[in-house]
Amino acid sequence: MLRLNDLILLLVLFSSMALGIVFPQYTGIFRPYPLYLMMFLMFLSFIPIRPGDIFSTLRDSPGKIAILAALKLLILPACIYALFRLIYPEYAAGALLLSGVSTGVVAPFISTLVGGNGALVLLLVVISSLLVPLTLPAVVKVLLFQDISLPLGAMVRNLAIVIFIPILCVEIFKRLSPRLLQLIETKKYPLSLVCFASINMGIFSGYSQFFRQRPQTILEATFVAVVLAFLLGGAGILVMRGRPAADQIASAISMANVNNVLIIVFASGFFGPLEPTLAAMYMIPFFGVILPMRLYIRAKTASVG
Repeated sequence: MLRLNDLILLLVLFSSMALGIVFPQYTGIFRPYPLYLMMFLMFLSFIPIRPGDIFSTLRDSPGKIAILAALKLLILPACIYALFRLIYPEYAAGALLLSGVSTGVVAPFISTLVGGNGALVLLLVVISSLLVPLTLPAVVKVLLFQDISLPLGAMVRNLAIVIFIPILCVEIFKRLSPRLLQLIETKKYPLSLVCFASINMGIFSGYSQFFRQRPQTILEATFVAVVLAFLLGGAGILVMRGRPAADQIASAISMANVNNVLIIVFASGFFGPLEPTLAAMYMIPFFGVILPMRLYIRAKTASVG
């Protein structure tokens, strides 16, 4: 059964997308800020996570981390591409790019929001972001016979900014103003909704004209994005079956919450209009995954209880 917070989340997600499309002249002011809003979401996600939790996760489960990284960057992209070549060939390249890109930097926040293992997701964000400049071009070259180049230095620099600055800020607050940090944590949900809405309005305001010109393509891309997210999240849960529900959710989010903003940028330079459109529409399941993951972990907890 849906809680009030779940209904509010759905309302915020879809209304902010609609506002971005219908009123781009107003919501376009948010376009420069998704990166900074993601950094603030990262800040919120790090409040309950101790640095020691991250290192202990890596120390205790190096094999599990390696398997998840290989699944995320190599195995799933190849399988997804083969599947879409059979059922939806025009979207095969876009599905390959989204499934093969790194885990999104907001994923740790989403994981902690629904009760997943945030430290595990954070590790996969770091590892996949460092490896994707090497793995994604290789996968694209092998499967699409196309050369692309991802700037390793720029990606590492952006990763450092988006991840390590929020970590540093959290640690500073813990030492200098722990009460303020506790207050921020109590307001985490409404603050996250504001960030989600602002990100959506910024992204979707850029697709307002395209939506009016080709609404069928937008709806089709949205459907494909939702199916793709379901496949990626399901694979994440399956590979962690038998593990605690928090680990299963963390694995699913690591696979499904991808860095679609990166694909929007790079697909625009190397592919046609369909691939970046699919990446933009992936913003819907990107945040929408919160609801099914929350329901899943509730069901698992109830079955154990």
